[in-house]
Amino acid sequence: MEKSVAQRTLAAQVAALPHLSWKEIKVKWLEYFGEPPGVNNRRYAVRRLAHRLQEEAYRTNANPLIESNTKRIQRLVETGKVTRRAAAPAPTPGVVLTREHGGRLHRVTVLQDGGFDYDGRRYGSLSKIAREITGTRWSGPAFFGLRPQSTRKGERHER
Repeated sequence: MEKSVAQRTLAAQVAALPHLSWKEIKVKWLEYFGEPPGVNNRRYAVRRLAHRLQEEAYRTNANPLIESNTKRIQRLVETGKVTRRAAAPAPTPGVVLTREHGGRLHRVTVLQDGGFDYDGRRYGSLSKIAREITGTRWSGPAFFGLRPQSTRKGERHER
């Protein structure tokens, strides 16, 4: 997968840190931490600066997630109750999900009420359909390619 310009720039900045002079490292430290380093350990300072650069880049890229989590934390403080994150949006009604398994093409139609039609029968979840097809427990959205598969103990289901 091709890295974005920001990722390449970040990688270049992190890779350049070990080649900076101690004086340059202290200047960067002051820029990112607001005070001089409290240690004279070059290796530690380089690793800590690399970590801070990555934190800053992540904070910039993940701003919507950070804002969402900040709001959830604030609600927890105010109400004492944890609010769940919104579930991933369901597939659009009318969409036909297809999956080849066991030498057969399986088609599932998303219904208006949020249910699913498979082989002329109505199901409430994709996971039940995936289990019917495979005979084993699956995440329905993962089985039909709507979400990445999770692996457990390094095992992967054959696709």
